Amino acid sequence: MTDARETAASEAIPAPVPLLDPREGIPPVTDSPEALAAVVSAFAAGTGPVAVDAERASGYRYGQRAYLVQLRRAGAGTALIDPVACPDLSALGEALADTEWVLHAATQDLPCLAEIGMRPGRIFDTELAGRLAGFARVGLGAMVENVLGYALEKGHSAVDWSTRPLPEPWLRYAALDVELLVDLRDALEAELREQGKLEWALQEFAAIAAAPPPAPRTDPWRRTSGMHKVRRRRQLGVVRELWTVRDEIARQRDVSPGRVLTDAAIVAAALAMPPNVHALAALPGFGNRMGRRQLDVWQAAVDRARALPERDQPQLGPVQGGPPPPRSWTDKDPAAAARLSAARAAVTALAERLNVPQENLVAPDAVRRVCWEPPAEPNAAAIAERLAERAARPWQIELVSDVIARALTAVQAES
Repeated sequence: MTDARETAASEAIPAPVPLLDPREGIPPVTDSPEALAAVVSAFAAGTGPVAVDAERASGYRYGQRAYLVQLRRAGAGTALIDPVACPDLSALGEALADTEWVLHAATQDLPCLAEIGMRPGRIFDTELAGRLAGFARVGLGAMVENVLGYALEKGHSAVDWSTRPLPEPWLRYAALDVELLVDLRDALEAELREQGKLEWALQEFAAIAAAPPPAPRTDPWRRTSGMHKVRRRRQLGVVRELWTVRDEIARQRDVSPGRVLTDAAIVAAALAMPPNVHALAALPGFGNRMGRRQLDVWQAAVDRARALPERDQPQLGPVQGGPPPPRSWTDKDPAAAARLSAARAAVTALAERLNVPQENLVAPDAVRRVCWEPPAEPNAAAIAERLAERAARPWQIELVSDVIARALTAVQAES
């Protein structure tokens, strides 16, 4: 969506409710069973959708738990809840079970909300709505500014939300994050309806709300930054061992793993394979600030990895659960590479015509799998069946099945 269209959209939207008045202060933090019971009662009696947000301490603490939960609903006002002091919010979740929850980038907050008992039945994701509507910038601040004409306070998004007590400026920032979410939701619903995309969005929201918890990652250590530099199995073994030890230490201390040992240090140790603590201490990330006891822990990890027999060392590439990386298709299967190139071009062209990001129009992995092992007869019905197997939504299947089928048929005819 162009800036001009964004401006026009904002001019057509009624003025939202006023922002928090600095003279009135911010809502008190809910941090006791009695205060939580009052919040549950107030929000159960409220009307309309409820705006929900959560703040985590990414980069500071281990895991992605919530350290503050913010809500706003007509008739109930704004609530700031401390989930450390009130770790079970299931009563609040039950009170709002039949209410539409409005979140921004819902997939980021839903896992930590589920951990404390809050699971929505219906959602409206303002970030995803913005993507489908064609907005170029879909961060909350940009969306509020472009659509509603307000500038949200910046500067506290990356702070350590596990801090107690939370400073008042941080709490004000957090309260403002839900102040206009419902107004933004209403404006985006109108925009999506005008563009004929509202049904697409509703299907996406329903899929997110119904999605099961994500499965644990296979070999999470392979996501270490800089892994592309590691080319030998024994070096990979060092990465795996150092990552595993670091993760356990981080879990025990409840700190971000990167604060225990950086990814860059892990990769440096894997490449150098230091034979002793002295050599390890000379590597980046293992310098003067690290004590001898810590160095002994890391060196022991390196030694264990080095001592493993070759058969027990990790493979150079992760175990594939699907097609190989596309960059290798030209060598492995030139016909599949041609199919993928044609399908990608067709999907990209369609996405541009619809003013929707390609990855939202259809999951890139679904396209890759269809192209790697296409149906014997790549017609629209067969492609639709394959996409449905990959959890594509009906609106996506309807739009892209014929486009992909025609692309694959054209490649087949040329071969």
